[in-house]
Amino acid sequence: MNIQSTAAGDAATPIDHARLERLMEEAGIDVLLATSKHNVQYLLGGYRYIFFHAMDAIGHSRYLPVLVYEKGRPDRAAYIGNKMEGMEQQVNPFWTPTVKTTCWGSVDAAHEAIAQIKAIGRHGARVGIEPSFLPSDAWLALTAGLEDASFVDATGMLERLRAVKTAAELDLLRTASELITDSMLAVFSGHGEGAGKAELVDALRREETARGLQFEYCLITIGSSHNRAVSPQSWQSGEVLSLDSGGNYRGYIGDLCRMGVLGDPDAELEDLLAEVDAVQQAAFSKIKAGATGAEMIAHAEKTLKALPNAACNDFFAHGMGLISHEAPFLMTNHPVAYDGVDADRPLEAGMVISVETTMLHPRRGFVKLEDTVAVTDNGHELIGDRGRGWNRGQA
Repeated sequence: MNIQSTAAGDAATPIDHARLERLMEEAGIDVLLATSKHNVQYLLGGYRYIFFHAMDAIGHSRYLPVLVYEKGRPDRAAYIGNKMEGMEQQVNPFWTPTVKTTCWGSVDAAHEAIAQIKAIGRHGARVGIEPSFLPSDAWLALTAGLEDASFVDATGMLERLRAVKTAAELDLLRTASELITDSMLAVFSGHGEGAGKAELVDALRREETARGLQFEYCLITIGSSHNRAVSPQSWQSGEVLSLDSGGNYRGYIGDLCRMGVLGDPDAELEDLLAEVDAVQQAAFSKIKAGATGAEMIAHAEKTLKALPNAACNDFFAHGMGLISHEAPFLMTNHPVAYDGVDADRPLEAGMVISVETTMLHPRRGFVKLEDTVAVTDNGHELIGDRGRGWNRGQA
């Protein structure tokens, strides 16, 4: 099925064209080919094809959505998708004037992209691609079919585009965080002595799914162990339980860590979690539009180093949104392998940051808080801020 529209603006255009084109100009890109599911979703205004939401593989190839965007000419934008997506177009038309739902794999999607670039007469264009999200067979097809083109890595440009969230995106992130918080609190209160790691993770999966989230993972520790993998270990009286879970709501990530204890927390546990929270609060206090990530990190680390258990504490902060680590990139290789290129750039209202402090205590175990923070003009908004103390297990 090949659906064409010749008039620009047949449907509401969901992206900020001025911002997109400024970033394309700065990156030296004439024509953008977005091929990652998250960037295609962003450029289409929130759409992601449900059939391939969890897995891309089909037959001998894989699903490869492509959004083609020519700088300065949104009227010549095109969406290239799977044949079944023609039904989606019939129900909720895509904004792009050209829609080609003709593909079953990566090579035929690349050939459609080549045809579109040639149809708009952009021979010799500087074509922006996402190298990490472009299969080798599609890349070979592009280079063979566009011999006179040059190719530019568009990854950073697209990250800059997504860095500042709209009001609608912030609402989705709030919902994701709140639903994960609700799910964790239900698991803590609904389980007690003898509950195993696998049982607890499965329970969290059910709680998140029942609330409309897509469950992605749960990292879990019990007692004095720092191992966050599922194992035969079970929760015993007096032990701590950490749940660190990621799930998404309509594609937007919720990523939080909350702590439980079976019984009442003793004075030492209260003090340990208070140390972790002190670092979190120090970071929050420096988050506002115009401040830098480096200022926030320095203040959090200064606070951490002055605490009794500094030797077993660690602080980390990263941007989040459609994916769990995105702009602003604030810390270098800590622990995820990327450069903290945004640490010295002013934070902007609408950016969203995950702030996390982890204590690996030698006797009491893994104690962590991870919070989601939206940058505002006057400060910050803590999203999903419930359950930050010790949550009791079932007696």
